[in-house]
Amino acid sequence: MEMCSSSEKEAEYHSSDFDWEELREEIEKLPSLSYHLSPHISASTSDSSLVEADSWRRFHRRHSTARFFKERRYLLKEFPELLSCHDSVKVLEVGCGNGSTVLPILRARESVVVYACDCSEEILEKAKEIVVTAKSITPKNRFVPFVLDFNNNEFPEWLFCTSCQSSSTSANNASSDNRHENEASVKSYQKVTDYAHENETSINSLFLEGNRCCVGGVDFVTLIFTLSAVPFCTMPSVIQKCSSVLKPGGLILFRDYGVYDMTMLRFAPVQKVGFREYFRSDGTLSYFFSLDITRDLFCAAGLIELELEYCCVRSVNRRNGKEMRRVWVHGKFQKPIV
Repeated sequence: MEMCSSSEKEAEYHSSDFDWEELREEIEKLPSLSYHLSPHISASTSDSSLVEADSWRRFHRRHSTARFFKERRYLLKEFPELLSCHDSVKVLEVGCGNGSTVLPILRARESVVVYACDCSEEILEKAKEIVVTAKSITPKNRFVPFVLDFNNNEFPEWLFCTSCQSSSTSANNASSDNRHENEASVKSYQKVTDYAHENETSINSLFLEGNRCCVGGVDFVTLIFTLSAVPFCTMPSVIQKCSSVLKPGGLILFRDYGVYDMTMLRFAPVQKVGFREYFRSDGTLSYFFSLDITRDLFCAAGLIELELEYCCVRSVNRRNGKEMRRVWVHGKFQKPIV
């Protein structure tokens, strides 16, 4: 992938420690792992449609400490657009968990505002606590957490209402050269939050006080190890929802589990509920992406592929000395300007 500057060269080691094609050939030759390659589903495995937000709420309850999720410090190296973009940047973090992705984004620049959703109110409270106590961050009016099961519900109208989406599209169709003219009208969002326990009704009332209907859409949507947690059959609708709240020209920044990642190979046959789709023992779901499937999903939503590749990372388990080969998919997809 392209590096933004020489200072970011160190990020390279997080993307090409080994060749994915060589890993694929090795795995596909092993009879003991052949069930991962087959579309056959175990009859004893539960239907993936039974996955509910409750499983993730329980997961967050068990793993609520900051130690469980480390801050994703690589994020700005993998997605330098978050640093190089214009002022008053708005980011929507989908499935924010305890804030491991939010922290580096807020540290990146003072003008960034992060809207963060999760299905668990408890984990949002934990994320708020972590953000408030973090060093080098002034969180007031810059962190807007809200509860949402995005797999089953639409994003709230206060992010980008239907009327403003239509107006934005019309304006961009009329003249793509004037696509930044309306930005001044959506920069005033300082009243949005006291960044705790705000629900859609209270946030919406704050907008109405300022004679505004919504924040005018976001510049970036981050999907960081989030899409793999929803059933494959609902992924197209989730991506479409994410695209709907993006401004024209905005980006979806994607990172998730790739095919033949070490985690995938550890699943037993009875945990398989779909092709490259598995149930964990705690009831949560895990899907492993190929580049082709990722491309099809995002392009079907009308997005433009800017970057898409496997990130192959080799590390060693300190406790047992065993080598671990991790595979992730890195992608950037843009909403068309016209």
